[in-house]
Amino acid sequence: MKVFLKYEDNEEESTHKTLKITLPKSWKSGPTSRLLGQFVESYNGGKEGQLNTLEVDSLHLSSRHPTSNTADDKKAELKDLPSDGIVVELISDREDVYICHGPSRTSKEINAERQAEIDRKKEAVKHLSSCVHFGCNQRFPKGGPYPECKYHSGPPVFHETAKFWSCCPNKKAYDWEQFQSLPACQSGTCTDVKDEDGGSQKEFLGGCDIREKTAGPTLRSIDDFNTSAAAGGSEGAPVLERLRSVLGELDVENELFDQVLEGIKKNVIEKTGSGDDDANVVDEVVQVLGGKLKNAMKAIAVEQQRIN
Repeated sequence: MKVFLKYEDNEEESTHKTLKITLPKSWKSGPTSRLLGQFVESYNGGKEGQLNTLEVDSLHLSSRHPTSNTADDKKAELKDLPSDGIVVELISDREDVYICHGPSRTSKEINAERQAEIDRKKEAVKHLSSCVHFGCNQRFPKGGPYPECKYHSGPPVFHETAKFWSCCPNKKAYDWEQFQSLPACQSGTCTDVKDEDGGSQKEFLGGCDIREKTAGPTLRSIDDFNTSAAAGGSEGAPVLERLRSVLGELDVENELFDQVLEGIKKNVIEKTGSGDDDANVVDEVVQVLGGKLKNAMKAIAVEQQRIN
């Protein structure tokens, strides 16, 4: 296992240094503080140390973690590594590790600080409202003042690889960062009150919404017809069979799928009083499962939009 230790936390480039270390086996299961000590010893013994002597007690290690907004390593966020953290658990082979000014902290100290920041943000959010305009993610004090905002008049559309706003169909993006940078078409003032029809308007649109207006009758394949016949005429049986296969390709175990399906089926039977072999039960299961999957995807999309 090799690690690249880099000191760049100084405006004077002549003091910068990169040290490549091949870790002994015992170091992999040891604390990260050992790497810091090794670097400082090498640094102070070289020409850089003559210009800028480092003190191990006033330094800590950090690694870069790309955010959801960028894949550029140089713009990635630096996160502190705990001094008592295990090397192999925190650092990958050939990873760049940065020597930064500021004393090291233990795992307990870092976690306590992160939890305090999470609690602070939660407390702050309690007193804030979110703008309900599409594309405006601003938060503001409940009851105002209300900031100016730029937004879209229609919900976003996620169709195959394309992402765009339904009010601006000619401006498309094909990754999340591009989509976030699409210019708004409306300007006004933030609000936390939805329009009268806002409650029934979808958070976002998909391919189904686009195809609804132009879709013709669906033609059934021979396999679908045979599966449906085997299930007593259920239209939903072939759908479940295809879904089980597709989810299996996405590493969702068939056993897990079957367990969820049986649970939904049991609830449907108890609710409707139908028999276990009733074709309508299978069709109702499809509706319930489809609704749950749709809600899960909506929640993910809304969360991505809120975070970004």
